[in-house]
Amino acid sequence: MAARTQIKICGINSTGSLEAAIAAQASHAGFNFFPPSPRFAGPDLAAQLSQQAAGRIVRVGVFVDADDAFLAETLAAAPLDALQFHGAESPERVAQAKAQFGLPVWKVLSVSAHEDLPRAQNYAGAADFLLLDAKTPKGTLPGGMGLSFDWNLLNGWQSPLPWGLAGGLSPSNVAEAVRRTQTPLVDTASGVESAPGVKDADLIAAFCQAARAA
Repeated sequence: MAARTQIKICGINSTGSLEAAIAAQASHAGFNFFPPSPRFAGPDLAAQLSQQAAGRIVRVGVFVDADDAFLAETLAAAPLDALQFHGAESPERVAQAKAQFGLPVWKVLSVSAHEDLPRAQNYAGAADFLLLDAKTPKGTLPGGMGLSFDWNLLNGWQSPLPWGLAGGLSPSNVAEAVRRTQTPLVDTASGVESAPGVKDADLIAAFCQAARAA
């Protein structure tokens, strides 16, 4: 029997949506610490969400080219179980942050073509986990825009690290994504929202159910 697909609900920014993710048996909750994002969680909210989630769901903090001072300040307010880097962080930066903060580090790899995938090898030995996401247009936010990439690009691809799939996943397509890519983890943000940054408990439940049914 195949291992149960792990599920990350990303960009959680309310206590209600966190409870909805936990109730739907998602494995991971993503908290967004990138201020321009509509899903941004400030220090007070992040502290509340971290405490609420502790021991109930894996807490992943999403950062974009954050420096050590910002990471330290965030972790002091809101303890996390993993750091997710969604910017232009180099393998060296990933390894340094992992050593500095003693937490697993996820690196997002933006994908739009075959030539994007070999970059994954650069992070072997630096990151703990790779998250493949759709490449967003220049000048826009780095994720959470509901865009997908061509899953056929993953045919025959062997990841050098544990990995997961993001980018445009919703209750209507997540089962197909799991079947076609055999991804161990699926990640969604906008796919379970009624408006940018506003999670919908029914969509969260439907997404988790569909992912597990694949």
